[in-house]
Amino acid sequence: MERQGRWSDIVNMSKLRIVRYPEPVLFTVGKQVLEDEFTEDLGCVASDMFESMYEAGGVGLAAPQVGISKRFFVMDVPDEEGLPNRLTFVNPEIVTVEGEQIGDEGCLSFPGLYQTVKREMRVIVRAQDIKGEHFEADLKDLAARCVLHETDHCDGIVFLDRMTVLKREMAKRKIKRLQKTGKWE
Repeated sequence: MERQGRWSDIVNMSKLRIVRYPEPVLFTVGKQVLEDEFTEDLGCVASDMFESMYEAGGVGLAAPQVGISKRFFVMDVPDEEGLPNRLTFVNPEIVTVEGEQIGDEGCLSFPGLYQTVKREMRVIVRAQDIKGEHFEADLKDLAARCVLHETDHCDGIVFLDRMTVLKREMAKRKIKRLQKTGKWE
């Protein structure tokens, strides 16, 4: 379910619905946000994505997860003082990664599913904000995990792809059970 059209078509929707695996948009490489798409409506879509993310209890949400095949995501990983840190990354590019962290990871497109995933501990990412201004962020720990996870979504990669073969098969079996009982829709 890929949404087409202008940002205003999306803004006029009542609420953004988080799509679930195996929706095809989750496996599609998102298109770059073009210069003429940095409008007030893009800011409204990002704001709606934050609202959907908070409602679902997440810390990050990529455009493909709400059916928009574009390269951007929102995240709010609290800072060292526990204060909100709302960031929007448009056209993200991973510049460098280092270190390693292994930990439980979840995904709003895989509700209730948590698996151990290995990610880099630190990431430097280059992106644009919702006004089109370029910036670079140097992030560690959960923030790095979130940027890598959401950038994967922009690249058509889901977190199942980052699991070991055994864990991936176990996760797929769990999803099938949930689908059969109607608890996945």
